[in-house]
Amino acid sequence: MSGGLGVDDVRDRPERRPVVESSPVFRGPVFGVRRDQVELPNGDGTEVVGRDVVEHIGAVGVLALDDRDRVLLLRQYRHAVGRLLWETPAGLRDVDGEPLHELAARELLEEAGYRAERWDTLLDVFPSPGMTDERVRIFLARGLTEVPADQIGFERVHEEADMPVVWVPLDEAVRKVLAGELHNMIACMGVLAVRAARDSGFRGLRPADAPED
Repeated sequence: MSGGLGVDDVRDRPERRPVVESSPVFRGPVFGVRRDQVELPNGDGTEVVGRDVVEHIGAVGVLALDDRDRVLLLRQYRHAVGRLLWETPAGLRDVDGEPLHELAARELLEEAGYRAERWDTLLDVFPSPGMTDERVRIFLARGLTEVPADQIGFERVHEEADMPVVWVPLDEAVRKVLAGELHNMIACMGVLAVRAARDSGFRGLRPADAPED
């Protein structure tokens, strides 16, 4: 590899370039926007350039896989893109101190009506690091049990009011991702990752409470 780097060097690491000035632009309940003046290299030295950053509270997603090698997908309206998207259960990190795997379990129950016996960490991703600090942890849920609707104790409203659930064979879900039939980031990455995990016998998965780097 160029620059004297090898395969062992291919690992993301924290680094923060100097911020000369930072000012808020917008603040909402889920995300805010700030404008940073950042010192970056320009070849012979450095220069200060403006970068807008969307500050996001983060989220979790759940790739539920049943004992017939099917993944659970649900359909949800997404206003920003003007589409009905097939997605996995997911939710915002909007409860301070709530462990991420417990949040994931809550979303699987409330959105899809299932509980899982086995939880593993599947992926940690930054969906759009060029513009936002949003972080998403995607879990793999197995050992699934359906919960009767009257025992869930959650009322679905707004975008969640009409979310049909479909079980899709994993190989067919992979085909749909590669064919451009699915677009949701968590669903696409989760489907491809769980296919890779299954093909390796699920070796190397991190525990559900694994720390985030």
